[in-house]
Amino acid sequence: MTFPLSSARASRLVRVDETGSTNADLLADAAAPDGSVLATLSQTAGRGRLGRTWTAPPGRTLAASLLLDARRLGPDALGWVPLVAGAAMRASVAAVVTRGEVGLKWPNDVQVDGLKVAGLLAELRPDGSAVVVGAGVNLALAADELPTPTSTSLGLHGAEGTPEALADRVLSAWLDGTRGLLAALATGDEPAREAVRARVEAECTTIGRRVRVELPGGADLVGEAVRLDADGRLVVRAPGRGDVAVASGDVTHLRYE
Repeated sequence: MTFPLSSARASRLVRVDETGSTNADLLADAAAPDGSVLATLSQTAGRGRLGRTWTAPPGRTLAASLLLDARRLGPDALGWVPLVAGAAMRASVAAVVTRGEVGLKWPNDVQVDGLKVAGLLAELRPDGSAVVVGAGVNLALAADELPTPTSTSLGLHGAEGTPEALADRVLSAWLDGTRGLLAALATGDEPAREAVRARVEAECTTIGRRVRVELPGGADLVGEAVRLDADGRLVVRAPGRGDVAVASGDVTHLRYE
């Protein structure tokens, strides 16, 4: 059975009972049209940023991936895909929870009261023809089922409904939001594009925080996150180094002493 709300918003939606990774499956599907979605409530070998694995109890988490034609997006919009998808997921989560502050941690983690409820991962097909953006959402996990002490679930913040119904609501709103924001970025209208960038920055709870960024090479960068640059990179003002633009890395929000 497919998700009815989400099916109406996808060029093609395939719901599977279980799979290793929705991102990997969709990246490998050369026949998948622009706007294709693959979704499941049981993903066994999901991947997160920086090569991490992502696993969750079956039936109570959503894993979904959306395929986008990279050539239609254009190079300016392509770098913003994970950030835009994160902003769309933040809005989707905020629409179903009844308590807690929902925010977007750079680059694409959605949090409720500082705890991760959803994560996103964008991957480019090797030939550059398409980008797949995957989302994992903790729907109805109890406190003792959470994967980490810094995680939470929609159900723990008042979201109601069966996992099936909740997944469909979240997924359909995320698809609408992501495609709408990307359509604005892909136009030649600079005011519209700037409005999207400004929205993402305004909803990013990392901005204005003291942070530690674990860079891909293993070094740490500590300073204040001050803004996003034109490419969506996080600009960190570090003592003795000035403003440093970070394209990728593991960010920790630090407390001020």
